[in-house]
Amino acid sequence: MAFQEVVYRPVFGRALAVITVVVCAVGVVALFWGDPAAGLRYAWPIILVAVVAWALFWRPTLRVQQHGITVENVFRTYFVPWPAIRQIDTRYSLTLHTSQRKVSVWAAPAPGRHRTLGLASKDFEGVGESAKGEYGELRPADAVSTPSGNLAQLIRGRWEELRETGLLAAGEDPEAETVSWHYATITAIALLVAATAIGLLV
Repeated sequence: MAFQEVVYRPVFGRALAVITVVVCAVGVVALFWGDPAAGLRYAWPIILVAVVAWALFWRPTLRVQQHGITVENVFRTYFVPWPAIRQIDTRYSLTLHTSQRKVSVWAAPAPGRHRTLGLASKDFEGVGESAKGEYGELRPADAVSTPSGNLAQLIRGRWEELRETGLLAAGEDPEAETVSWHYATITAIALLVAATAIGLLV
């Protein structure tokens, strides 16, 4: 059976990004409509908010692929091949531990306390053995009814399957695990911060 790639983007975050960008766009248009000079001076912080909202809420993505996992966060994108994974954790967010680093998945934070209060034993059915602690305990964020737990179980299932069938026996290739910075986003935010400071102080 062919491997089916899974792409996860949090719907709430993307909706929040769209709403924020639209509100910011309306604000910029209103500024220039009322007073072009004021628009040139005060539009920058509004644009900055829109760009930050896009980076924080729209960009984060998790891709579970045949040869590894791609994690796109705010400022960096990671590719973690299956043999590089040492542990899959959900303490604060879905996190992949490798021999080189910890990769937190911004798209899958741990659920808040209000979400975990109603969890029952059925919410943990099917959770893999590798999720359990020293005494067999599980975290609320491991519940398969939560995004972090559901995605963690998806990854654990694939990882454990590859390990059990010997497909990870060849070991880790240190060069296969990669990190790329989002220089365009970083530069845009830095320029907007500078423009905001100039506009408000000059």
